[in-house]
Amino acid sequence: MDNNETKGLLDKAAFIISVVFHPLLMPLYGMAMIFSGPTLMSYLPFQVKKLLFLIVLINNVLLPLSLMPFLKYKNVISSWSIENRHERIIPLLMTTLFYASTSFIIFKFPIPLFFKSFLLGAFFISLAVTLINFWWKISIHSVGAGALVALIFILSLRLDSSLVWSLISAIIIAGLVMSARLRLNTHNPRQVWYGFMLGYVGLGLFVWFF
Repeated sequence: MDNNETKGLLDKAAFIISVVFHPLLMPLYGMAMIFSGPTLMSYLPFQVKKLLFLIVLINNVLLPLSLMPFLKYKNVISSWSIENRHERIIPLLMTTLFYASTSFIIFKFPIPLFFKSFLLGAFFISLAVTLINFWWKISIHSVGAGALVALIFILSLRLDSSLVWSLISAIIIAGLVMSARLRLNTHNPRQVWYGFMLGYVGLGLFVWFF
């Protein structure tokens, strides 16, 4: 295998990692961990879990994705990956509004506060990313990866659960995501590391103190 083939495979792997661990999907992974891990919230009725999962899936994944063709058609964005910082403004504003809507809906459910603080924290992180994006480009993929690591870490502390392997897996995923963004040359190291720290510290503090 020559260097060009190796580079091509690495680029494909980086692209696949970026898609599988897209920022829009990270809240779903977080919910899966909250509901399936050895915690008190894993005992919530299946129908409640299903409803909450569907709310987040529709509001924070399907709706934002469904609007992408319209934004592309109107030339608001020039590519599906939205690498241009200025083109990110409207999609980020929409995503933040969807998170606000989700948080408003979820807070009406009689469910553990930890889960509510998780989604509210996701809203405030989305808001922070949107505001930062007006002046500087930050890695949103890394923000999501950092938030997932923080969620599992705080979940293990707050609910006294053994989530060692889940935490190790999340750290490995974060490393892969950050490496993928650098490999694809979509961000520089500062943008990647600042993104991770924003997600980790932002969500970590929110779910710990809320």
